[in-house]
Amino acid sequence: MADKAAPDSSRRSERSRRAIFDAALSLVGEVGYDMLTIEGIASRAGVGKQTIYRWWPSKAAVLLDAFTADTDEDYAAGLPDTGDLAADLKFVLRATADEFNDQVFQAPYRALAAAGANDEELSRTFVARLLEPGIRVYVERLRAAQEAGEVADDIDVRIAAEMVLSPFSQRWLMRTGELTYDYVDTLVDQALRGLRPRG
Repeated sequence: MADKAAPDSSRRSERSRRAIFDAALSLVGEVGYDMLTIEGIASRAGVGKQTIYRWWPSKAAVLLDAFTADTDEDYAAGLPDTGDLAADLKFVLRATADEFNDQVFQAPYRALAAAGANDEELSRTFVARLLEPGIRVYVERLRAAQEAGEVADDIDVRIAAEMVLSPFSQRWLMRTGELTYDYVDTLVDQALRGLRPRG
């Protein structure tokens, strides 16, 4: 009788991890962050809660890993560079507005932002794994535009990136207005007026 191959524990662990991520993301949208529990995540994922505690210390840590699982892939390509900075920024920010207006995306992001306000370590990790990589791709695109003469030489491109992204984030987080294509286009146009070379 032929020997059976030993179960691949790494594949089983990856399936469990993915199930936990899916459970955390779906549940936070259904019940909200306050009602989200490790027990609930474990039950939805079909794993024991001890499995979750073996990998993560808290529900916030689970949710953060779930939400940022594909961040590296998302940012790897950077922003498009067609040679037209305004068009490229509008294209990406319109897509970002679509994402931020999607309830599936909103629930975990808002939950993590709120939890981070009261948890310094979570906030630092959230910034390092999600916000900083996002800002970095804008900085790189603005630096390329600066080298191409589309942005003034004396502009700090890090601050320039924040000038574009901060009003967008503030409007969404504080719900002071809708994230529409018209808003995104106006935001880009007005920001670039201050960034372009004089004359």
